[in-house]
Amino acid sequence: METQIKGTKQSISIKNYWNSLNLESMLPFFSIRRTHLIAALIASSLVGELPFLGNRIAQAQIGVSPMVIEKQAQRGQAQGTLKIRNPTNQPTRARMYTEAFTYDPKTGFKVISESEQNLSPYLRFSPREMTIPPGESRRVRFIAQLPPDMEKGEYRTVIFTETLIERTDNQGRQFGIQARIGATVYVRVGDIAPELTVKKASYNAQEQEIELLASNSGKASARVKVDWTLKQQGETIAEGEAPETTVIAQRDRVLSWGLPEKAPDSLVSGTYQLNGKLIWGAGENPNTLPFDVKFKIPANE
Repeated sequence: METQIKGTKQSISIKNYWNSLNLESMLPFFSIRRTHLIAALIASSLVGELPFLGNRIAQAQIGVSPMVIEKQAQRGQAQGTLKIRNPTNQPTRARMYTEAFTYDPKTGFKVISESEQNLSPYLRFSPREMTIPPGESRRVRFIAQLPPDMEKGEYRTVIFTETLIERTDNQGRQFGIQARIGATVYVRVGDIAPELTVKKASYNAQEQEIELLASNSGKASARVKVDWTLKQQGETIAEGEAPETTVIAQRDRVLSWGLPEKAPDSLVSGTYQLNGKLIWGAGENPNTLPFDVKFKIPANE
C-alpha cells in the first residue's frame, strides 16, 4: 500500500507492505480533504482484514455487498444487484461510478485508464446517486448489454460507491472525509476458464514471507487459495492455507503469505521444498492444481 500526504509545506510518500493481507474484495480508496491537506490511502489485494485507518473509515461510512461478482453472459446480457448499506447514525449521500482496473503481479489491484477488457461502456446501473437513511440499505441493479460481435473473453470493471462526510476538528476547521469502496464485476463471454500454472517459489526475507509465482494463461480470472506445506530436509517446517488472491486472466500474480505463529520467526539459509495445491472455483468440487517446487535461501539472507 502507498500512502501520500501532500500539503503546502510537506510531501511524504510511504510504502507499506500488505500483499499477504486478504483485502482484494474491499478495493477501497479513501481521502481526507482539508484546505491545505490531502491524505489519500489506497488499499488493494482481495477480501477483508482491516489493519489500516483508511479501511476502518470506509467501513464505518458505507457497506457494499457482494464485493466480487462473477457472471456468465447469456444472449449478450448479464445482470446482478449490489446492496449499499449505511451503518452510521446519520443520513449518508452516496454516488456510484465505474473504472477499469487490473491486478499488478506484485502490488495487486490497480485502477487504469484504458483496457480492452473494460466492461464499463456496456454496464448500466440505477440509481447512481442516493441518500440512505441511518441504518438502512438500498439495492442497485446493474445490467451489462454486450454487442453480438463481442469477442469471446472476460470483461471487468470496478463499481465504486463514494461518500463524503463533513467534519469539524478540535480547532474548529471544517474538512471532509471521503471514502470509496469498490465491488469488482467480471462478465464472461463464451466458454472460457482459467488455466493456472505455478512457475516458482521464493522467500522474501525483508517481509518474512513465502512468495509463489502463479500464471494464468486462460481467458478467465480466478480467485485462488493455497494449501501449502514447507519442508527442509524432509522435516515439515510449517503448513497452512493462504487467503484468496485474484490471478487475473492472461497475467502472472505473486501469491504471498507469512509463516504461522508456531513456525520460526524467519527461515535460515538452505534449500526448502514447498508443496501443496492451488484451489479455485465455487461449489462442492472446486478446481485444484498440485505443485511441488524448491527454493534456496542464501547464507547472506
